Amino acid sequence: MTTVYIVGLLLITVVAANIIHLLWPVLPLAIYQILAGIMLSILPIDTHAIVLEPEIFMLLIIAPLMFNDGQNVSFRQLSQNIRQILSMAVGLAVVTVILVGSGLKLALPQHFTYALAFMLAAIITPTDAVAVKSLTTNVEMPKNVNETLEYESLFNDASGLVLFSLATGTLTSGEFSLGHGVLTFLYVFFGGIIFGSLMGWMLIALRTTLMRTHVDIGSIVIPINVMTPFAVYWLAEEMHLSGILAVVAAGIVHSILYDQLRLTSSRVQNATTTLWNIIASLLNGFVFVLLGVMLPEVVSQTLTATILKLALLALGLYLAMSLIRYLWARFKLVDMHSTNPKRDGLLLALGGIHGTITLAMAFSIPVLTESAQLATRNQLILLAAIVILISLTVGTLAFPRLLPTKTKNYTNDEFQDQLIHTVQYAIDELSQSPENKKEQALLIDQLSSQMTLTFKINRNVYDRLASQARGVEMQTLAELRENGVVTAKEEQVYNRMIGRDALMHSQHGLFAFLRIWHYRFKWKRLSHKLHKHHPQTFAQLQKIHDDKTIQDKSKAVRQQYFDRLESIFNMTMTDVNEFLDEVQTPDNVHEVAMVRRMYLNRQQTLDRFHSRGEMDINVLRTLAIKAFQDEHSYVQQQAAAGVISSDLANALNEHISNDQLVCIQSFED
Repeated sequence: MTTVYIVGLLLITVVAANIIHLLWPVLPLAIYQILAGIMLSILPIDTHAIVLEPEIFMLLIIAPLMFNDGQNVSFRQLSQNIRQILSMAVGLAVVTVILVGSGLKLALPQHFTYALAFMLAAIITPTDAVAVKSLTTNVEMPKNVNETLEYESLFNDASGLVLFSLATGTLTSGEFSLGHGVLTFLYVFFGGIIFGSLMGWMLIALRTTLMRTHVDIGSIVIPINVMTPFAVYWLAEEMHLSGILAVVAAGIVHSILYDQLRLTSSRVQNATTTLWNIIASLLNGFVFVLLGVMLPEVVSQTLTATILKLALLALGLYLAMSLIRYLWARFKLVDMHSTNPKRDGLLLALGGIHGTITLAMAFSIPVLTESAQLATRNQLILLAAIVILISLTVGTLAFPRLLPTKTKNYTNDEFQDQLIHTVQYAIDELSQSPENKKEQALLIDQLSSQMTLTFKINRNVYDRLASQARGVEMQTLAELRENGVVTAKEEQVYNRMIGRDALMHSQHGLFAFLRIWHYRFKWKRLSHKLHKHHPQTFAQLQKIHDDKTIQDKSKAVRQQYFDRLESIFNMTMTDVNEFLDEVQTPDNVHEVAMVRRMYLNRQQTLDRFHSRGEMDINVLRTLAIKAFQDEHSYVQQQAAAGVISSDLANALNEHISNDQLVCIQSFED
């Protein structure tokens, strides 16, 4: 149980590091996770309880990560760019392992055998596409270089892992035959691909059959998908094939039919994609946090002089790999369609950032104690960690200086402002229909949530705007009474609603309480005035109140009562919306949105009491589809009129589409 608790603590640390990076994204996420692991190691926790055998580490960490990479591959992209993929992911990886491994053996023959040198080279060869993306989030990476790096990331992990497995097998057995090694490589390599492809097709056939014969099978299909890499890897290894290539092949087979599966059940595919994103994020973070936890112990067991030598060796290895990558591009061994070969070659070299797979393979090194000539496992882990840190540091410093800053032609406030107007337009269109008020009320609440929960408001500004909006509302109500549109009793009842809103939505409870008593005192004076000047009319109103007609449980009377209140609300909201449009500025757009949300809540309350009963899911779904269509139409109109840019329109449409999916699914639950 101790191991379970510590693994849980490591996962919590991953989440904490992710939160810190989200709030303060100054350093790469991997650095935050390593630092979080170091801080965790300071706590009085027995981290020695975590004992992961290399085989278990490969099964639980690397296999699911590689499967996820495979199923995220576009088969169209794979087939169209096969030459670039083979050049970067296979050719460059193999050449790098051979050159770096041979160089290590020749430079340090007393410390490295060929098997150990090639194993270390295989460990530090794979690149991390996630790390590259995290470092280039705010810069404009040339499209051709970015695509080349993505192609490389498809299979170079698998190439490095296969070479790592061969080197590890040779290292532990102490025997190596070139002919036998080549035959073993071919059997392991192609056998793993064929076996993984067959397993992938079988599982896809099973999933497709289940989806065609059953409507709601997410609870079965999703676990099958998650368990696939573990089953495929284990069976492949039992057959002495490459488990890593098997899970990659199975993942690619999933990607081939992914569009077909998406059309079969978009809900299942959306849930699967989200789940795998979470799993990949946690596993990536787990590896780096684990490094941070182990790093102090590894360093403490290593002499200072040895650490300096390892750092120099790591720097030399990084420079050698970067040079190989640069020359690979300059000699056009990969076609990048480059217009600036020197710049693109340099970016390709710097883009060779190492990460999770490198570290995971380092943790998978078997414990070597039988020979004094072999470097210890801890030193190899430390060496791999230093290579990772160097590549991250160089990329962090170099990319912002070599590449222009990525800019958007709209600000977050502009996005929020347009989103508010878009949602308000859809709500206004929805509210025009006098039918289906129950369903309208629920949908309006769903739509109004689009405008909030994504920003922090200034409470004082919000209270001031809300108070001013209520003042406009009361003034409009008074004018309606003077013009004979509403009765004095209706005005009194409606003002009580205003008072309740003031109490519920203000942070100043005492002032809101006093404000409500002010409203009540005001309307008591009004009642005395009515009684004095219109005694007969007041007596009639009082009789209506005493008879509790408005509280009659008769459906017709209740509906007539709330119809009247809703009509008054709609009349006052015209002036309130005009006021909010006038006072809205880039500085108070979020506070204005919250005021609008306050009125939408009141409208929902009126609609809920307007008509009780069970919700019609079909009506809800139909209204929701129309409402989101109205939102898309509004965005299209604004873009066509030149009010918003195409980039902002695309961002809004993407946001609306995601909200639509969530909203429709919530009605199905």
